[in-house]
Amino acid sequence: MAGRLLARGMIAGCVAAALAFVFARIFGEPQVDLAIAFEAARHGAEAHQHMAEAEPVSRAVQASYGLLTAVVLYGTAFGGLFSLVFAYAYGRLNTWSPKALALLLAGAGFLVFVLVPDLKYPPNPPAVGTPATLAFRTGTYFAMIGLSVSVAVIATLVGQALTRTRGAWSGSLWGAGLFLVLMVLVQSAMPDVNEVPSGFPALVLWRFREASIGMQLVLWSSMGLLFGALAERALASAPTRR
Repeated sequence: MAGRLLARGMIAGCVAAALAFVFARIFGEPQVDLAIAFEAARHGAEAHQHMAEAEPVSRAVQASYGLLTAVVLYGTAFGGLFSLVFAYAYGRLNTWSPKALALLLAGAGFLVFVLVPDLKYPPNPPAVGTPATLAFRTGTYFAMIGLSVSVAVIATLVGQALTRTRGAWSGSLWGAGLFLVLMVLVQSAMPDVNEVPSGFPALVLWRFREASIGMQLVLWSSMGLLFGALAERALASAPTRR
């Protein structure tokens, strides 16, 4: 059954990634083009032409096949991991239907892997940030993801422990409250990054970040819905052990 769920998770992730790609092409790529135009105007047309000639992959390929490949690989990988987490949770939360559990896990994944890290280190378009701090910014972002996952695990364990003594409602509230308090402390302790250049259009920056969050929301919600339906059929058709 784990293998069947894994295959369905990867399929759901791949399809969800295709939907996220369509969203990114419509709402995200125009903002990237505007950011590139700002960078070209700031450094001059000659410098922009030199950068374009030095690019191993053209902008057209980056915005189409390159973006599609990256998103599909990302979605398929997370779809496989999502199915394994679902298989582990379903064996311990049998009161939840497969569809409801898949949506719950998709919402938790979006919160932990996307929303919380992006509140501290939101995604930026081209021309925002300097190459000299790229390693630092990448490291702090992935550290934020790791801390978010760790805090989520701690809050879940505490919530489950309190559920056994105080009931599901109180356990859920205490777990959610603990997650919120710990994440506020963690984000306050993490270093800030402020490298938006002077004169960069605020509207472009805002819409790019909206599109980035929206793409992730489409990916995780679609994956949860699709995998829930596929998992329900797989579990319903599974032979019952006696």
